[in-house]
Amino acid sequence: MSKPIVAIVGRPNVGKSTLFNVLAGETISIVKDTPGVTRDRIYADCTWLNMNFTLIDTGGIEPDSKDIILSQMREQAQIAIDTAHVIIFIVDVRQGLVDADSKVADMLRKSGKPVVLAVNKVDSMQKFGNDVYEFYNLGIGEPIPVSAASRLGIGDLLDEVTKHFSVDQMDDAEDDRPRVAIIGKPNVGKSSIINRLLGENRVIVSDVAGTTRDAVDTEVVYNGTEYVFIDTAGLRRKSKIKEDLERYSIIRTVSAVERADVVILVIDAVEGVTEQDAKIAGIAHDRGKGMIVAVNKWDAIEKHDKTIYEYTKKIQDTLSFMQYAEMIFISAVTGQRLGKMFELIDMVRENQNLRIATGVLNEIMTEAVALQQPPSDKGKRLKLYYMTQVAVKPPTFVIFVNDKELMHFSYVRYLENRIRESFGFRGTALKFIVRERSGKEE
Repeated sequence: MSKPIVAIVGRPNVGKSTLFNVLAGETISIVKDTPGVTRDRIYADCTWLNMNFTLIDTGGIEPDSKDIILSQMREQAQIAIDTAHVIIFIVDVRQGLVDADSKVADMLRKSGKPVVLAVNKVDSMQKFGNDVYEFYNLGIGEPIPVSAASRLGIGDLLDEVTKHFSVDQMDDAEDDRPRVAIIGKPNVGKSSIINRLLGENRVIVSDVAGTTRDAVDTEVVYNGTEYVFIDTAGLRRKSKIKEDLERYSIIRTVSAVERADVVILVIDAVEGVTEQDAKIAGIAHDRGKGMIVAVNKWDAIEKHDKTIYEYTKKIQDTLSFMQYAEMIFISAVTGQRLGKMFELIDMVRENQNLRIATGVLNEIMTEAVALQQPPSDKGKRLKLYYMTQVAVKPPTFVIFVNDKELMHFSYVRYLENRIRESFGFRGTALKFIVRERSGKEE
């Protein structure tokens, strides 16, 4: 079941980033050491009253001209409308209602998406309470007074946001078709791949990077099985600034990845693998999705007997954090190996749902410990008591030990490799949770 997506929209300096950081809590300050994953996070996984959702900050735009502010705000609002289940529209009680707020409110109202209006910087209801009523004029519902800086009214805001979740979540829960997100930089051939699979031009394809406007769901039937392909929207051409392009690309990628079981990262064979590819791949890796790397435009490459080997090595070096990913070399133009892609999708989904019996896992663990002694520190050695699998999608294992501090990530990686040697788990990340338990309990 995918998590709902909540987007924050608003003018510069109304407190979008402050609200984002408050809602994200500690999540945002924990930076994963995954190589190539962007550190300037504009999305975060959040929880409120046992409800999980992904929060997106559409902000970061502070141009000088008022006209540019308005056009950029419309751009932000459109991205929120395209990708989010619920939109938080944030305004500033101290600046009052301004023209740009009204114009964006018109767009949001017409979209039909649920909008929650947050009036920020209300540090004192006594002082600013009456000013909040002015925002009823926007016509998008009751304004909720908050102060992101002082953390006031946040609970009321989240209560209102989460009211809109259940319908979206129930819709996804009933749909058990394989869902495949096609992600990658603009103009690598994501839409062309889907069109080739369909045999018709349903998704707009053009040489202009970013012609796909929305995340489009396309149903493809292959050998009697129905697959849903999610083409991550490219970027609007108006956004010429590189950082904005990257930001919008990431927002839409997060949106598509959340809803997918398997993710296909498309790389342009002519351009080669880049750091931006690694950032995009990191979004799927962090969420434990099934992973296939498709090198497109393979027909355009001059080849010799070592070409595939050299290319594979480059990709594995750049995407070193996801060595488990399956790789395929394709051409959307000629249709080369596209049929094989469905076999890979099925295999990766199967591996994502694979369960290993506890007895078998512990045999592997005992053998691994015998072959390589666990680490020790100041005379104290790590003891592994037992291991069990607690979840699938991704396969998740809990290891009980005597001291968590002694469990170095390199030893976890060693155990992961032993499990992969026995069961493959090709195309899927494995997640490990280390818990402490005293020997006496055992």
